[in-house]
Amino acid sequence: MISSATLGLFLLSVSLLLLSPGPNMAFLLSYSSLQGPRAAYAVALGIALADLVLTLLTAGGVTAILLAWPPMFDVLRLAGAVYLLWLAYKAWCSGGVMALASVPQRSERDIVRMAMVNSLLNPKALLFFMVFLPQFVDASQGNVGWQLCQLGGVLTVLAFVFHAVLGCLAASVRGWLVRQPGFAVWQGRVLAIVLLGLAARLLILQRPGNG
Repeated sequence: MISSATLGLFLLSVSLLLLSPGPNMAFLLSYSSLQGPRAAYAVALGIALADLVLTLLTAGGVTAILLAWPPMFDVLRLAGAVYLLWLAYKAWCSGGVMALASVPQRSERDIVRMAMVNSLLNPKALLFFMVFLPQFVDASQGNVGWQLCQLGGVLTVLAFVFHAVLGCLAASVRGWLVRQPGFAVWQGRVLAIVLLGLAARLLILQRPGNG
């Protein structure tokens, strides 16, 4: 079982992770602003399902096997940086978070599927499960796989609640946003800068154990 001290530190770390901007948050705000609360819940569910998949892969040792191959970390790091740079370009040119989902109205089922795929390709999530999550496991506390499942379960629940609440808040102001094109352009520039910063951080990130 996981100790209360470890769990408390994990909850704090996950909360800070969720608050940091990234592709998942951009996707959530996009569809919530465009289609309302039902879309917000759909995005939150898709992200939660992706977290469950990544948890099972991590607990099953798949991510550890991948990370054991030295070039894999750099492949993920560089691919993630390119992905973030592409999102930054779209945000800058298209005028805001809502432009990242500049598509026709979609069903909740489609949004769940798209959010799940977006999250599975999210470099921040992949690096978290491959590098960060195992650091909260203590082999002396019992089965490592079970501990990873517990931590992943806590993360999934917390992430679903956070994204659902944030999405509903975004949906509540969608009418005002539609009437403020200037705000969308300004917000797009800010988002692009944030995404560029995340990409730069990935580019300078070192493989664990390399100092």
